[in-house]
Amino acid sequence: IQSERLAACPDSPNCVSSFETDEIHGIEPLAASLSDIEEILLGLNGANIVEAGPNYLYAEFTSTIMRYVDDVEFLYDATSSVTHVRSASRLGYSDMGANRKRIEAIRSALSPN
Repeated sequence: IQSERLAACPDSPNCVSSFETDEIHGIEPLAASLSDIEEILLGLNGANIVEAGPNYLYAEFTSTIMRYVDDVEFLYDATSSVTHVRSASRLGYSDMGANRKRIEAIRSALSPN
């Protein structure tokens, strides 16, 4: 975290962040608390919560077959009552949309529908 922001995405298309505005990397923040997000993460296969604090949550996701690790960070913004998110692959160039799909799946799981 630098200046109340998560790290910027690299140029490669294997990262999404709610602090980015371009079409490839940009994604909406989550309208949820960190405790709600943590509860969802605890039920997801391949998720490992590494750090949990009052306004920050960091998890690693390991893929089932190739054992690739993605880093997923959540930063709660009390001013706007949203949680910013960054999900990025550690290796490779393309993630075939896996990071975006993961965040959207978490968003869906948070919806009360």
